[in-house]
Amino acid sequence: MKAAKKVKAVTKTAVLEAVGAVGIDLGDRWSHWCVLSTAGEVMDRGRVKTSAEALSDLSAGWTKIPVAIENGTHSGWVSRTLKKAGCSVSVANPSRWRGTAHSSKNDANDAEALARVVRLDPKLLYPITHRTQQQQEDLSVIRVRAQLVKARTLLVNTARGAVKSVGARLPATDADAFHNTSWKFVPEALREALRPLYQSLATITEQVRALDRQIEKLSKERYQATALLRSVPGVGPLTALTYVLTVADTARFASSREVGAFLGLRPRQRQSGSRNPELGIAKNGDHYLRSLLVECAHYVLSRAPDSALKRWGLGLAQSGPPAKRRALVAIARKLAVLLHCLWSNGELYCPFPADSSVAA
Repeated sequence: MKAAKKVKAVTKTAVLEAVGAVGIDLGDRWSHWCVLSTAGEVMDRGRVKTSAEALSDLSAGWTKIPVAIENGTHSGWVSRTLKKAGCSVSVANPSRWRGTAHSSKNDANDAEALARVVRLDPKLLYPITHRTQQQQEDLSVIRVRAQLVKARTLLVNTARGAVKSVGARLPATDADAFHNTSWKFVPEALREALRPLYQSLATITEQVRALDRQIEKLSKERYQATALLRSVPGVGPLTALTYVLTVADTARFASSREVGAFLGLRPRQRQSGSRNPELGIAKNGDHYLRSLLVECAHYVLSRAPDSALKRWGLGLAQSGPPAKRRALVAIARKLAVLLHCLWSNGELYCPFPADSSVAA
């Protein structure tokens, strides 16, 4: 009890003079913070409203003080707010940093744990780099499009299921044309029930097309590097822009090969002594970009023109379906590396490069 009173008795001036590190556990409405001295003692703690104004007031004077927050919904704008105040911000990767033990996990303890780790070694947080506000806003266009496509798929499956339940079937068709081409095959008895669904499909399809046009416009006006990426067969405007906005800056990787691990396209590891099991891919990083790269890998293996990459992938896929699945992931990883190489070097794609190790 006496220790708690002692912490609260520390004046704000004294805190700012002896601050060693700060941890902030972000919440949707309120965030908990903890200030450690240079000796590692808790100097002050409390909670603050999760707003730019409140966090700016709290961090006033924390110039060059290491501050740790955890990646989440608010971490992007919070990190930018703290950097404007002069803080040295580290954003912890929650998929790799484990935080406090489950038996004593609460917001106050999480804030203290963040402060203690960033005070000792920020690398223990496996810090991530946030994209700029402009990049985040542009990426929202892609995120909205992905959700609309997901909703459209759900509606298409609902229509197919309803028609099957009365003994009929709808023809196979592209999602873009589904609401037009399949309506005449809907049984008369179901037309009144499915009409609102088909109207919604038509609206969503038009919205997706409008977003596709916006993606093309963004690529040409703000992200000209996408033209280099689109020189790879199978990589369209959506994949190219998603890649550029997700990676954000080529300089953040010392080597292009690191991008595969960044997107979770490397095998997981759980080695212990002589035991080293073969595991699936890590699947960390951006799930949507990873799925787009796998779609591109399907194209490379099937319809793409002949190339060193395609030959390499077909060689991996010769042993049957399991090998083909592994080949698709391997090609997706190679594409992630290749796109970074093209972007970094400012070069167009070459199907048979002199250094075949880059493409294959």
